[in-house]
Amino acid sequence: MSGPIVVINPNSNQVVTKGLSDALQKFRFPTGPAIECLTLAEGPFGIESQLDSDSVVMPLAKLVQARQDAGAFVIACYSDPGLDACRSVSKRPVLGIQECGVLTAMARVDLFGIIAIAEASVARHRRVMARMGVLHRLAAEIPLNMSVDESVRGQKTFERLVETGRALQVQGAGAVILGCAGMARHRAGLEAELGIPVIDPTQAAVAIAMATLLAE
Repeated sequence: MSGPIVVINPNSNQVVTKGLSDALQKFRFPTGPAIECLTLAEGPFGIESQLDSDSVVMPLAKLVQARQDAGAFVIACYSDPGLDACRSVSKRPVLGIQECGVLTAMARVDLFGIIAIAEASVARHRRVMARMGVLHRLAAEIPLNMSVDESVRGQKTFERLVETGRALQVQGAGAVILGCAGMARHRAGLEAELGIPVIDPTQAAVAIAMATLLAE
């Protein structure tokens, strides 16, 4: 087993990074790989557009290239920005949370749904799933139409998540993926409300990274 799993929040919102770290606390145990959660200082406050997503590619690649001590990397933004670039500069596993969240959902149910942060996110997500060849397993994707920061700290965020999750169930989703890393703190409560699996994609990616490192 090599170095730590480095989880990178590509936006500059420290509250999102803390939420990621809190959601991963159960994955930390004495004999397992360390898990570091980092904030990309050069990133926008929230990745909410294609331009935001594209703007973090080079800073992410430079950070990955600089962390030669890492055992694996997780890009903790649901658009998987810079994934190919980061993989090109590291020999260690580099995982995107969208790919890992989708793979985890498909391992559990036939059709899954996604709660997106905003309407503009949906097209980006579909491009990734088209590349993966899995669009036929998507029941629906519904946006909350709020900012990344609101998804973390908004007073009515959980109510909107429940409403949206139920709408996805009506459309055939047997599991729901949280389509923004900022939603991590709501996973357990939402799963209890909906009665179906709710997947935090950052947890899914770290689980795959951990399995990879433990098998070495």
